[in-house]
Amino acid sequence: MAYRVAVRALCEFSAKEGDLDLRFTPSPTAQEGIAGHQRVTSRRAAGYEREVALQGSYRSLTVRGRADGYDPERNRLEEIKTYRGDLARQPANHRQLHWAQARVYGWLLCQARQLPGVELALVYFDILTQKETTISEYHDADALREFFETQCKRFLAWAEQELEHRQTRDRLLAALGFPYPSFRQGQRQLAEAVYKSACTATPLLAQAPTGIGKTLGTLFPLLKAMPGQALDKLYFLAAKTSGRALALDALARLESAQVPTLRVLELIAREKSCEHPDKACHGESCPLASGFYDRLPAARLAAVRRGSLCQATLREIALAHQVCPYYLSQEMARWADVIVGDYNYYFDLSALLHGLMQANEWRVGVLVDEAHNLLERARGMYSAELDQRMFSGLAGQAPALLAKALRRVGRCWNEVHREQLHDYAVLPALPAKLLAALQQLVGEATELLGEKPDALGIELREACFSAMRFCRIAELFGDHSLIDCTLLVKGQRRASRLCLRNVVPAPFLEPRIAQACSTVLFSATLTPRHFYQDTLGIPAVHAWLDVEPPFRGEQLTVHLARDVSTRFADRQASLDPIVERMARQYRQRPGNYLAFFSSFDYLQQVADLFCQLHADIPCWLQTRHMDEAARSAFLERFTEDGRGIGFAVLGGAFAEGIDLPGTRLIGAFIATLGLPQVNPVNEQIRARMQKRFGAGYDYAYFFPGMQKVIQAAGRVIRTPEDSGVIHLIDDRFAQARSLRLLPSWWLID
Repeated sequence: MAYRVAVRALCEFSAKEGDLDLRFTPSPTAQEGIAGHQRVTSRRAAGYEREVALQGSYRSLTVRGRADGYDPERNRLEEIKTYRGDLARQPANHRQLHWAQARVYGWLLCQARQLPGVELALVYFDILTQKETTISEYHDADALREFFETQCKRFLAWAEQELEHRQTRDRLLAALGFPYPSFRQGQRQLAEAVYKSACTATPLLAQAPTGIGKTLGTLFPLLKAMPGQALDKLYFLAAKTSGRALALDALARLESAQVPTLRVLELIAREKSCEHPDKACHGESCPLASGFYDRLPAARLAAVRRGSLCQATLREIALAHQVCPYYLSQEMARWADVIVGDYNYYFDLSALLHGLMQANEWRVGVLVDEAHNLLERARGMYSAELDQRMFSGLAGQAPALLAKALRRVGRCWNEVHREQLHDYAVLPALPAKLLAALQQLVGEATELLGEKPDALGIELREACFSAMRFCRIAELFGDHSLIDCTLLVKGQRRASRLCLRNVVPAPFLEPRIAQACSTVLFSATLTPRHFYQDTLGIPAVHAWLDVEPPFRGEQLTVHLARDVSTRFADRQASLDPIVERMARQYRQRPGNYLAFFSSFDYLQQVADLFCQLHADIPCWLQTRHMDEAARSAFLERFTEDGRGIGFAVLGGAFAEGIDLPGTRLIGAFIATLGLPQVNPVNEQIRARMQKRFGAGYDYAYFFPGMQKVIQAAGRVIRTPEDSGVIHLIDDRFAQARSLRLLPSWWLID
């Protein structure tokens, strides 16, 4: 059995040395890189071959990849690299890596076509000036073969270790047994659907109730399917830290009992893992970047020997070898079997895991936890905002070239909102002149940073990076998004905020879902199905599963307050009946309750009156901007023998993702339909949804609101032994359209 490795991965392993150095950045986006390659190859003569597939072997190693281009007339093989900035400041180890890739491709080409030698060319394409810089060398085939074999020898011991690991892993996974004596009710049904989805390469949308063990019920079958489907990796993507923790716990149980060789990696954000946030990412500034690639092999070996790499373990290994923990985690993503991280690691425009999957041609299974959160999270990934005040006054402190560009940005920006009559307006099209000015600013700032990495102050650097992201998102603008302008300062010196706002992320998510060998999106709330299918880009050919809940109707009493309105105009009148209902329920059955409201203001109004009239009943309140310690303190009040009511905001930190089984929580009051606020932005989203799907109000307001309600209500019954009560406080809950979306097992009075 041969070990397969991509040319780029081979060279990054065998030919990288020296410092970690990010000064020759920011690099072009993937879209800019593709466009740059196309521009270069379009300039070539007839007969020029693009994306030349090549493959070769050395002992048990198979090396494959696609060379950017080959001109048979000139016998010239080209490796094309797009860049920004001053090419002269490119770190030497970057250039060394590029030559290594070109030489490996050179030998594979000579071998495939029986060539005595070939001219190799590094073609550097400046995406701003559209100019090419070419560096070429002629190499005979024998020298290229020797270079290829040297790289392979450096990698071979690692490859043999990886091949042995893969064989052992797959053997153990094929024999993997469920870690408990039996499945929970509904858990087997979910597991069977996930396994079938993996075996048929059919995306699965699975609605499964809280309490059946969805995390283990999805991880176990997909791990079991990995050997038969030749999956290289499993990605478990979560919206919150709690989701990652559950996945790591489930994997630890499987690993310790049955698959001790399973390599599990937890990915966390750069700002949470950086040891020196005050230093730049290059060897002259950060000690963990200095000599990073020289110390990486030992750290990498230590990491694979540890197997499971949670945040703490990875940090321990990194510091023991004096390398950056964040970039060690990026390296270990290449060698882990299961990777647990946030949605953005796969779905974001520049997502690490998606990029590695494509570059290495991995076969990957993807699990998307609490998938109802993906809509809002994905909208954020494909949106960008720019505040004009961020640029105010920067021209006076900027270098001359940038000052000129900043003044041009200001003039073009003022033209955008000069005739705007209202505080908020949707623009009919992208502001072309402003975008051109922003792109010029970004180009000149990038060039300056390439020459002098410390040339820009913090405020100017942040403004330029924000402008860069805005320009990148603008390249992808379409009918799935809108661009709006909000006036922030009126009068003679106007200022505004521009937002490229994604409304429907489906066009971006759909290809990512399709590119994985298996994708399972699961949650307790995926009703109605068509809403999530339309907005998340679920392919037309997919599987749907609605797991029967393990709960009985008599476990939960659901009361509807048909005579109360929580609409904004009726808020004041609603206070007394809400307080009276809450107090009556508490006195009938003292214990721990959660009460959910549409806003902090509404929450405070009800809490003030409740405490005034029922001072003997303990209360504690969620507040704005609670830190982790405050959130923990809030939840710690819910003890098994506790008494009282916690006041919280629907859709906030305590409305989903928390587990309070048994008597830790026996009831909930939900005094809102959860509808998003009616404002100009949401009205524009409604209009776009209406045009696209013909159900604007439902897609923009009603479905998202009811999803929050059901999630919050799901905190009450967590196990088949729990019992509790829910009060849905608003007359609209009694409407047929609302009742249809509530769980079928609820018994509603």
